[in-house]
Amino acid sequence: MTTDYTPPVQGTGIKATIQRFGGYLAGMIMPNIGAFIAWGLITALFIPTGWIPNEMFAALVGPMITVLLPVLIGYTGGRMVHGQRGAVVGAVATMGVVVGAEVPMFLGAMIVGPLAAFLLKLFDDAVKDRIKAGFEMLVDNFSAGIIGGAVALLGVWGIGPIIEAVTKVAGDAAGWLVDNRVLPLASIIIEPAKVLFLNNAINHGVLTPLGAADVAAAGKSILFMLETNPGPGLGLLLAYFFFGPRALRPSAPAAIIIHFLGGIHEIYFPYVLMKPRLILAMIAGGASGILVFIATGSGLVASPAPGSIFAYLAVTPAGGYFGVLAGILVATGVTFVVASALLGFGRGEKEAPAEETEQPTTTPQEA
Repeated sequence: MTTDYTPPVQGTGIKATIQRFGGYLAGMIMPNIGAFIAWGLITALFIPTGWIPNEMFAALVGPMITVLLPVLIGYTGGRMVHGQRGAVVGAVATMGVVVGAEVPMFLGAMIVGPLAAFLLKLFDDAVKDRIKAGFEMLVDNFSAGIIGGAVALLGVWGIGPIIEAVTKVAGDAAGWLVDNRVLPLASIIIEPAKVLFLNNAINHGVLTPLGAADVAAAGKSILFMLETNPGPGLGLLLAYFFFGPRALRPSAPAAIIIHFLGGIHEIYFPYVLMKPRLILAMIAGGASGILVFIATGSGLVASPAPGSIFAYLAVTPAGGYFGVLAGILVATGVTFVVASALLGFGRGEKEAPAEETEQPTTTPQEA
């Protein structure tokens, strides 16, 4: 599958398969990046800890992340599989996982949206030559309604609870790493879980309660810094700005502002999903930041919410600014270098226009 954000992939090897999978995820997420930015701006501005708190406007935050964004993803995924009819049943099916779980169902939407559209496509292919003239609209509408509704019920009953169970497992794994004092390795769990939108479950469900206990005993805790460090996300977005696909570079500055200054980390998750190999950069940056925090004895007195640089400075104890800022800076630099290397330092982007001009009618041979 090819989108505006991913080049055509040829070949049948593992690398090509991973590239296609990443391209498919990008195809569902990236067309909706404007909606993510809108949600991020509203969140950063109007929540109680935002720049200009407003209770009335802040009421938009919850419904947008729990309903609007998952439904848009399910709609887009369904459309990729089976056009407009697939989009409609994808949106309907996504409501099932939205209702069936208490966490944002981005991952669930990526599953049920294309699934419902695929089932509808199978039905349409099976009956397209058997419908009598005059009954086409009736069959089309009822088939879409029945299949979309059935997958929505499946989402409420099964898929939503399964995704919630995955969330709990990820949180428990992060807790185990913390309990066994191998904090840098926690990034192996935390960073992949974050980009699947499980960040709040890990931070507020596991790390914040443990960190609160540390504060009571020692006056500060490094546990507040494991998931909330804005450095890895900043490094990734900077790499995209300098070396990412040309279609995405203009969106990076706004995402940087929302992420680093507003503390809305979800804004960079789609950029990782578009190219899954970049999770290696996130893990490297997160682990590097944690190592610096440990070496400098850093800790925060409370969980920064949202995880912006301003929130970090606000909950940094007196005399602890050097270690906190050093950890963020190192995490940013490591992520930027690794992500830039994984993006090929933009070499492929520079070569693409020339190849298209010289060979407009041929098929590229590179995988």
